[in-house]
Amino acid sequence: MDRELLESQLAELPLYQYAFIDTGDLCFSERIRWICEHECPMYNRTWACPPAVGSVEECRARCLAFDSALLIATITEVSDIANIDETLATRMPHEEITRQVTQLVRAQGLETMTLSTEACAHCARCAWPDAPCRHPEKMYPCVESHGIVVTDLAEKTGIDFYAEGNIVTWFSLIFYR
Repeated sequence: MDRELLESQLAELPLYQYAFIDTGDLCFSERIRWICEHECPMYNRTWACPPAVGSVEECRARCLAFDSALLIATITEVSDIANIDETLATRMPHEEITRQVTQLVRAQGLETMTLSTEACAHCARCAWPDAPCRHPEKMYPCVESHGIVVTDLAEKTGIDFYAEGNIVTWFSLIFYR
């Protein structure tokens, strides 16, 4: 990877912060998956979410098949951080930046696997569980769906994620080899 080229390209994007990581630094937790199952309305509704993404151990193996990843973060301000609808409405610009960064990494001839904030919203109704995903090239499963403790990773890399006020921090991981 030409890291210098990539970093100059990343500087052109509205990223809050980013960090190159060794996938061995990832922390996986069944508790994160438990939160998906018990608190997220998208659980068992899409190919981007559990159980469709596989067990935490299967997800861990998929992630660790890559030696390196790029953690990216964007921020946005909302009028009321407690308003989940307003907060979630700010996710799409982050997803677009995630797509752009994934393409920059792929343009260097690298294979990628991207995890982001999505429960996937590309189709009006997901084909899960009756048929294969219609757009696997566009679908980026949620970081948390893989059991990854993103706050642990942010702390390890020095990325600030606790902002005061009404600031939302979004994360994505682009694995590459």
